[in-house]
Amino acid sequence: MVATLPNDVFLPFAPDKPWLAPLAGWSDLPFRLLCRRFGAAVCCTEMISAKGLIYKSPGTAELFATCPEDGPVVVQLFGSEAPFMEAAAGQLRDKGFVWFDCNMGCSVPKVARTGAGAAMCKDIDNALSVAEALIRAAGRGRVGFKLRLGWDEPGRSPAAETWRVLAPALEALGAGWLTLHPRTAKQGFTGTARWEYLSELKALVSLPVIASGDLFTAEDGVRCLAETGVDTVMYARGALRDPAIFKAHLDLLAGREPEVADVATLLARIREHARLARELSTEKVALLKMRTIVPRYVRHIEGSKQLRADIIACRSWDDFEKALRSFEAGKNSSEGFCIFSSVSCLQISSPAPIVTLPPCRGIYEVFSLPSGFYPDRNHIRAGHPRHPRGCRRPQVF
Repeated sequence: MVATLPNDVFLPFAPDKPWLAPLAGWSDLPFRLLCRRFGAAVCCTEMISAKGLIYKSPGTAELFATCPEDGPVVVQLFGSEAPFMEAAAGQLRDKGFVWFDCNMGCSVPKVARTGAGAAMCKDIDNALSVAEALIRAAGRGRVGFKLRLGWDEPGRSPAAETWRVLAPALEALGAGWLTLHPRTAKQGFTGTARWEYLSELKALVSLPVIASGDLFTAEDGVRCLAETGVDTVMYARGALRDPAIFKAHLDLLAGREPEVADVATLLARIREHARLARELSTEKVALLKMRTIVPRYVRHIEGSKQLRADIIACRSWDDFEKALRSFEAGKNSSEGFCIFSSVSCLQISSPAPIVTLPPCRGIYEVFSLPSGFYPDRNHIRAGHPRHPRGCRRPQVF
């Protein structure tokens, strides 16, 4: 269902108004509603192809499904041809949507090779033509633009540090806000996001600036705000790991100790997500979604390997619930465990629990630590000596 959204609603840009990023394959309506319940102030849809919308490609309409509780919502469009982008925005305006985001930052090859996403920085004139068309269709101040630093590093590509050209030009055209992921397109998600460029962007334009990149925990988000002076942050991979990252973000800003979820709380969260998915999607789509996202929710819990395998293999909702109950029973009978938090680790019981350290700019490790040991972030950055149990570095999303 598409709700008519009032034109007098304004988007919030403030440290205590964190956004949910557009996440292809993930930020559907059920996930957006779940994140809103934890404090996401603004949510973006999945990335939508302008041509797919115009040509009514199968599945495109489901990407902008919304409801009255899903507001304010920003529709992200991608494409490299101004007429299609303008027409797509016009159609969505007719359906009641107000806010739009133009993807100029996606480095995925199937998007970039069409000239869209991050590849738009290779043709500044066309990028500005697309921007002008979108703003003409949606209205001044109604369109944001998500950027990368450029295509590659200076000396490796003529399209290096194009954000310095695009940002003021987009402001002059009537952009409403800018989001910067401070990596190059060639980097993808490797290396480290260079937050110092966020400070430079904030000084360069008078528009609201949203930070993206390496915001894996609420602590990362709050630290990014303090270090860069941006208006707010946009959680992406951090929200996929823990939708409660938004509540933890608000707790930290308010000086409160964020809640660390135990297994029962996490499983309740998973069941609520499943309920929303079943209510708002077909049974088949809902189950497929949960089979892919639940392993992300629980992979930070010691001993969750079997649960991940069971969830991926489930063929019915009975199988799904059986897998959760089996895991719950196993955890209730264990002597102790530590669960991932969007802020820090928590020792549940002793002796010598397995402690999952919080991500440090995309990397985290698992150690067996003495009872009562609470690592701090500086210790984590410095690196721990190898413990007899050893350590491991799971895949970074």
